[in-house]
Amino acid sequence: MTGQGSKIKEIPTQIKNPELVKRRRRQIVDAAVQLFIEKGFHKTTTRQIAKAAGFSIGSLYEYVASKEDVLYLVCDAIHAEVERGVFQALERTTRGREALAEVIREYFLVCHRMSDHILLIYQETQSLPPQWRKKVLENEIRITGIFVKVLARLVEAGNFRQLNGRSIELVAHNISVLGHMWTFRRWFLARHYSIDDYIEFQTDFILGISTGQ
Repeated sequence: MTGQGSKIKEIPTQIKNPELVKRRRRQIVDAAVQLFIEKGFHKTTTRQIAKAAGFSIGSLYEYVASKEDVLYLVCDAIHAEVERGVFQALERTTRGREALAEVIREYFLVCHRMSDHILLIYQETQSLPPQWRKKVLENEIRITGIFVKVLARLVEAGNFRQLNGRSIELVAHNISVLGHMWTFRRWFLARHYSIDDYIEFQTDFILGISTGQ
């Protein structure tokens, strides 16, 4: 996975086994997200996170140094999941509209699965130290950059010829934001649409933009 390992290494750990670090940090992230949503970031303690994750407080500090580290790892988990889903979609199909539709579907499904994580990041980014806040914003641009690369590759292959560099970037941002819209508006959308309905409608909309129809 491009970039994932180097980002995780930015947070120091006393554990030498990378796979163990990855697995334990995911446990910490999943437990912390629920606590941050229920109690708020500032009212949640590292001891509460450790208990919810099934760790002693000493064990927790072997994997992270602070709550801010955990919040950054939430963002890292979202980005890794998006990358994994998009690359798997591209492996399944490389044909024009089908490839783009498959990428959109996988991305929206990630947003659906990780709705709490995404909402939390938008609510609590300001709680991060400046260096982590900067990296969160860089990750947002990197996710959009994945869609830019997919679109550019399809244009090069003769699909969506009416797109140029400027419009490719705008369509990529559209995909990114529409995925997040399911998170922000799920209190309404989920009462009226299934995630599959939402994906179908938004895919037709994005493909319409991309093909000029």
